[in-house]
Amino acid sequence: MIGRTQLSKVEHDEEFHEEFLEQNAADEALIRRVVDEIDNACDAKNWKRCRSYFADEVEVDFTSLAGGEAAKIKADDLIKAWKTNLFEDKKTLHQRSNHRVKIDGDSAEVFSKGYAFNLLETGENAGFWEVWGNYTHKLQKTKNGWKCSAMKLEVIHQRGDKKVRDFVPED
Repeated sequence: MIGRTQLSKVEHDEEFHEEFLEQNAADEALIRRVVDEIDNACDAKNWKRCRSYFADEVEVDFTSLAGGEAAKIKADDLIKAWKTNLFEDKKTLHQRSNHRVKIDGDSAEVFSKGYAFNLLETGENAGFWEVWGNYTHKLQKTKNGWKCSAMKLEVIHQRGDKKVRDFVPED
């Protein structure tokens, strides 16, 4: 009877472990998708879809790229700034790889390598600019899925014309 009880307990623990691993793998896939789809939505200039991946407020830290200070801002303001800077005629490509996801209950953190390319084909600011860096995204699980609540870029290298990065056409 003792051997049977122990075996039953082990079988039960293995079932729990399998369920945990399956749920963790499913959450990890969803988390990676949110981080990747932020980039895809930016490149498609689909700002409504891009906004859907964020919590209402976001901690942003792009200080290694543009100076200033890290800040907590409304996601709507972040998307508005991206829409202004990444306007229709500015071609962009964002790529992300080497994801490392840590999940702790309803919170997650994703480290990834990132690359961004900006191109202006015409005008006095025609040219390109590109950047390589390490990103950290923090996400929260909500009733509407995983939402990005923080993002930080640590620039590794950039090249090209910073005027392309910063150029915004006059209204």
